[in-house]
Amino acid sequence: MKRTNEKSLGDAIREMLSDYHLENKLNEVRLIGCWKDVVGEMIDKHTENLYIRKKKLYVKLDSPALKNELMYEKSRILKSLNDAAGLKVIEDIIFI
Repeated sequence: MKRTNEKSLGDAIREMLSDYHLENKLNEVRLIGCWKDVVGEMIDKHTENLYIRKKKLYVKLDSPALKNELMYEKSRILKSLNDAAGLKVIEDIIFI
């Protein structure tokens, strides 16, 4: 009897991501991709840089007034981003 290594493409990709420990990075990229949908186009236009380190999303904004306003909405944005990504990717947002 011949043995086959057939598996679906999706299973092969998931296995590769697991083998190379890339799942977390993929989830981080997915979450950053949701930023514009969660906060809207106006806030996205004032966002200069987004990156994640140690489960914290760092958001560089070009407006101190907007930064102050977003501080009040931080918990809502945090929950919405994690919901949009489909799992808990970040634990905090730092506005810089």
